This record gives sequence, C-alpha cells and structure tokens, in this order.
Amino acid sequence: MEQNDKEKQFTSLIEEYKRVIYKICYMYATDGDNFKDLYQDVVINLWKGFEGYEGKGKPSSWIYRVGLNTCISFYRQQQRRGEHTSLDSLYGLEAEDSETTKRLKEMYRLIAGLDKFERAVILLWLDENSYEEIAEIVGVPRNTVASRLKRIKDKLTKQANS
Repeated sequence: MEQNDKEKQFTSLIEEYKRVIYKICYMYATDGDNFKDLYQDVVINLWKGFEGYEGKGKPSSWIYRVGLNTCISFYRQQQRRGEHTSLDSLYGLEAEDSETTKRLKEMYRLIAGLDKFERAVILLWLDENSYEEIAEIVGVPRNTVASRLKRIKDKLTKQANS
C-alpha cells in the first residue's frame, strides 16, 4: 500500500472512531492536559500498529485494545505520581446544572473509583459491546466478563447508595 493511501485510510479510521478514543481517554485522564496527551499517545500507538493490523475482527475491537493498553499504562504512571484533577471543565460540565449532567458526573465519579480492569470492562459494556467482544478486547474468557460485570455493577450500586 502506498504511503499516501495508508495515511488516508488511517485518518479515515481515526475520524470514524474518534468518539471511542475520546471515551477511553476520558476514563483514564486526570485533567484536560493529560486528556490531550493521552489522546495523542493513543493515536500514535494506533499509527504504529496500523501497518500490522490485519483487519481481522472489528476495527473497534483493535482500537479499544490499543486505547485501553495505552491508557492503563498512563494510569499506572499517574498512580505513581499521585495526580488527580477533575475533568469537568474539559467538557464544560461544571457550567451545566441539568439533572442529566449531575447523573453523568456522578457516574464518572463512581467509575473513577474502580480499578483499571474494572474501568475497562464497564466502559466497554456501557459502549454496548457484547460479552464476547469485551472478552476479546481485554483478553479474558466470556464467563469471566459476565461474572466481573455482575460484581462491578453491584459495587457501583453499593457505592451509589452509600
């Protein structure tokens, strides 16, 4: 494939799935600047792996896998540094006061309390991936996904009610 064609194909793929990349990055970033850096790192890692991407399976599965691996590595670095800042200003959520915005902020707050694997699983589930797709992306058996999702939902419900 010619370099120009490869670049066009990659750009088109990123444009089509940018909302997926945004969601993944939002779940792991600690502030607006880190979000931008993280988004850029994910796109760079996707570009590095694009040549080897064989098109087997859905492109979204490959993007989730690369994105989650990049974000989890970033998250580990942030945990070592102990940094954490609200991302509300990134999307202007602090200015909105609707009930939906309040619920969204609460959901993100609760999810932020999960460990990195739980975040990945719940993010994929919230994005309406099947158990099989989630299992493929995170590299665990389908039954593990089902049991972990049940525990995660129970944990989030308990946190929300306390």
